This record gives sequence, C-alpha cells and structure tokens, in this order.
Amino acid sequence: MPISAKVRQAMQSQSWIRQMFELGIALKKQYGDENVYDLSLGNPILEPPAAFQAELKKLAEHPGKGTHRYMPNAGYLETRQAVATHIATDTSLSFTDAHIVMTVGAGGAINVTLKALLDPGDEVLVLAPFFPEYMAYADNHGGLARIVKTDESFQPDLEALEKAITPRTKALIVNSPNNPTGVIYTDEKLRGLGQVLARAQTRIGHPVYMISDEPYANLVYDSQPFPRPVHYYETSIIATSYSKDLSLAGERIGYVAVHPSCPDAQELVNACIYTNRVLGFVNAPALMQHLVRALQDSHVDVAWYQRQRDTVYNALKKMGYTLAKPQGAFYAFPRSPIPDDVAFVQELLRERVIVTPGTGFGAPGYFRISYSVEERVLNGALEGFARVAKAHKLG
Repeated sequence: MPISAKVRQAMQSQSWIRQMFELGIALKKQYGDENVYDLSLGNPILEPPAAFQAELKKLAEHPGKGTHRYMPNAGYLETRQAVATHIATDTSLSFTDAHIVMTVGAGGAINVTLKALLDPGDEVLVLAPFFPEYMAYADNHGGLARIVKTDESFQPDLEALEKAITPRTKALIVNSPNNPTGVIYTDEKLRGLGQVLARAQTRIGHPVYMISDEPYANLVYDSQPFPRPVHYYETSIIATSYSKDLSLAGERIGYVAVHPSCPDAQELVNACIYTNRVLGFVNAPALMQHLVRALQDSHVDVAWYQRQRDTVYNALKKMGYTLAKPQGAFYAFPRSPIPDDVAFVQELLRERVIVTPGTGFGAPGYFRISYSVEERVLNGALEGFARVAKAHKLG
C-alpha cells in the first residue's frame, strides 16, 4: 500500500466543499461555464483593493536589499509591529509585536497553535456548524476533535459546551462571523462562553485555550458592531488571515496573536515560533509580509458582499426557504426542504446548481451557499432554487 491507511480513509471522506468544487469543474466541462452555477467554494471574487496594487507596484519597482531572504521565524519586526498596533487600536488591548507570529494563512495559524498546545489525546472542542478542516487540524497534532452543537440560531449552546469539557479538553475553536452560517456570535453568548471556560479551567486544573478563527472579522454587514471574542476571555488566541478582507486567499498570509493577558503568553508565542518552523512553514511569505504591513486599514468593498447577501436572502425567503440572515462572511445556510440534505443537493445538481451539504459542516439538514460569485452565476442559481422550491411546494 503506497500511502497510509489513515490518509487513504481521510481522502475517501474528504471535505464536501472540495468534492462539490471538483464536481463543478466536471459539470462546466460538460455543459459550459455559462450553464453551471457553482456556489460551493468560499473563494473571494473581488480583486484586492487599489492600495494593495499600489504597494505591490512600489515594492516591485523599489525592492529593498534582502527582500526575499529568510527572516526571523516569527516574521518581520516591522510587520508584527504594524499588526499589533492595528489589533491594539481595534480591541483596546495592549498587543505588541511580542504577541504576534506571522503565519501561512489562517490554516497555518491554527495548525501552528494546535501543534504548540496539544499532547496526544488532548481534546479540541469545535462548535457545529464548523469549517470541516478543523477536524483534520486537530488530528494533525494528535488531538481529538469533539463536536458541540449550537442552538437553533447557530449561537453557542453554553450548557452543551459546559457538559462537553473534560479533563483532556485543551482548546475550543470559535469562528465568528461563522463559516458556513454567516452568523455573528452575540456579546451575551461570548460573555457566557468566557465564563464557562473560566469555570472549566478552575475545575480541571489547567488552561483551556480559546482559538478565535477570524478571517471574516472585517466582512460585517449593516454597520453592526462585531463582538471580538478576545474581549470576553483572556486565555485566548486570534488565528486569522488576509484571505477574505484583502482577497489574498492564494497568497497564504495571516498571523497568530496571543492575548496580552493570556497566562504564560510569551512561552506560548515562543512555542508558536518554534512550531511555525518545524511544521515546515518556516516563516510567512516575505513578499506578502512587506505588503500587508502598509494595508492594515484596507479592505475590499464590503458593501458589494452585503448586496449579494441581500439578493440571496430576500430571494430565498420569498421562495419559501428557511434560513438565518447572514450578518457577515459571504455564506448563507438554508434548511433543506427534506431531511436528507445530500439528496436535496443532488436535486439542485440536476438544475446545475452546486452547493455544499450541511452534513459536511457537522449540521445535517442544511446546505451552504457561497455568494462570493459573479452576479450572473448567482442569478442563474436563484432560478434553479426557484424551480426546486416550486417542486417541493415551498412558499
């Protein structure tokens, strides 16, 4: 057998997101791009802001000496200072460069953090619905992912969370704005979550770290406030990227930021610097570090995504679908009209509309729509949704 049995099994049950994306490619070859409406992948559709293009041109025309060499594994000091200043201003917490490690995207940030925290058999709690790769990330470092259901509004179920914590619990991953629902966790729920974790630390006798996965933190709609999880719990870590708010998903640039009041914060930062190196990332991409340094206050046009949200939400509600109104990110998570979400997704495929079953996010009975697509694609998909809704006598 050329590959490990464990990897073979994982490949067979790989992410539904990727499965649907690959299916979309096949359908486009069969029917033509213009006749397939692929809403499966959370791929930023907007181009990076003009400020990014200006900085890129400036750096290309006037590169400094050693621009592409190795740097400290934590990243360039000037970049970490810029990131820390931005977070400190945004959160009113005393972040400094000493709390920052530049990483290869948010995925790299979470893996670096879990590698630093986990001993074999330690548990990582994940709130469902969740980004599917969290399960693999925990397994990568000998951890066991434990799923905790949220309530009917996709908010944390504090009672369920408290019951799920055991002496082996080491971390909880929080994702708000949430992929796949677009829901933002309320300050009331986050305050309660912090209290649950604080009680658990006392009860089990060791820290339980909250890892706040925040790539959508700057994609928030309707001018509403965004409650930052780090405000409610000190034993916390931000793991994020510039993939969505700067549309740099392919550049793989992000960071870890350890809460300034986190117990043993400096030891944890040092551990993340070490794991950044030994996991083979070595350091975050040099070119992108130079660029994002000057782009801390730059974002893509959030209003465009909000208009897409409005189009999807209003149309689906009118058709009779049941869904929570997305408050951020660029996803909607409607309830399937039939209990078998995978079967319903197959119905949509006959309309050449590609979405992802909620089963892949730990939430059977729902399906995920990514509206980070061209308006033509979205409008074509909505026509397919309408035909299927009529067949199920919705509305």
